[in-house]
Amino acid sequence: MVACGGTVPAELEGFTQAVITVGDEELTVLVADSPNERRQGLTGVEALPEGIDGMLFVFPNAASASFHMLETLIRLDIWWFDAEGSLLGGTAMEPCPAKPCPTYRSPGAVRWALETPQGSYRFQAGETLSVNSG
Repeated sequence: MVACGGTVPAELEGFTQAVITVGDEELTVLVADSPNERRQGLTGVEALPEGIDGMLFVFPNAASASFHMLETLIRLDIWWFDAEGSLLGGTAMEPCPAKPCPTYRSPGAVRWALETPQGSYRFQAGETLSVNSG
C-alpha cells in the first residue's frame, strides 16, 4: 500500500512498494514484478505519488529488455542492472503520445530496470542495486 499522504493514481493501485539502494542513494519505489505490472508500468500516470522515487521492473531471469513510452506522460530515465545488480548504464526516455514510438533497449542482459523522473539521479555504471525491504 502506498501512503505518504499523496493520492495514488488508479493506474498504480495494487503495486507493492520497496526500499532500494543504488550506490549511496536510498529510494522508495513501486515494484513491477508480474507481466501485467511490467506491461502497465507508468503508462497514463501524470506524476509519481508523494514519497515514491520511481518504479523498479523485476524480470524473472536476466535477458535483453526493451521499453517504449507509448502514453507515458512523465519524462523518465531508465537504469539497467544485470543479474548481479551492477548498473550497466542508463538513458533518458521521452513521452510518446501515439505510435510509432522509439524503443529503448538494454545494453545487455538485465534482471532489473529502474525508471526515475528524468534528471533526478546521476548513477554511475558499476554502482550496485540492493533491495532493502518490501
